Amino acid sequence: MTKAEIRQLYKAKRAQLSPFDITKISAQVQALVLDSIPFSSKYVSIFLPIERQKEISTYGLLEDIILKGGHPVLSKANFSDHSLALYHYEHPSQLEISAFGIPEPKHGRMLLANKLDYVFVPLLGLNSDGQRVGYGKGFYDRLLKQCKPDCLFIGLHLFDEFVSIADLHPDDIPLHLCFTPGGIYDFRK
Repeated sequence: MTKAEIRQLYKAKRAQLSPFDITKISAQVQALVLDSIPFSSKYVSIFLPIERQKEISTYGLLEDIILKGGHPVLSKANFSDHSLALYHYEHPSQLEISAFGIPEPKHGRMLLANKLDYVFVPLLGLNSDGQRVGYGKGFYDRLLKQCKPDCLFIGLHLFDEFVSIADLHPDDIPLHLCFTPGGIYDFRK
């Protein structure tokens, strides 16, 4: 399938999920993450869900990063150059919903990508090698290129399935790990 077909398929699959389904799946995935990833003293880039896109909820994970002594980092999208600026997360009052429905920091202390230990990456679909299909603007591929070599790229997926991606690009960066409701996938060779 092409990336465009995968986007269409998973947007349709998400549309079938109820708020209860998303809450339940998000809790399952969060529990697996908590059992597997040590957050203490780590800088963790986490995306917050675009609720109208029925993305996996990461608010509980954000709280857990703080409770475990980690340093949560949120991004703000620049749609003119498709880059992400990184900010230390400090308080919910720091957030505003963008025109695209993205909860983003409106202010805060900025951080460089080379300080990150983990990056949680949003996705629509995923293949068995850890290549993901996002929304198609390349925001995260650009961010991941700026990270230090030992930074872990982690996907959170609402579904326990892989797809075949026909139109991979050399600039596509694979994930190291992905958490789904049913398990953990490690793509590191």
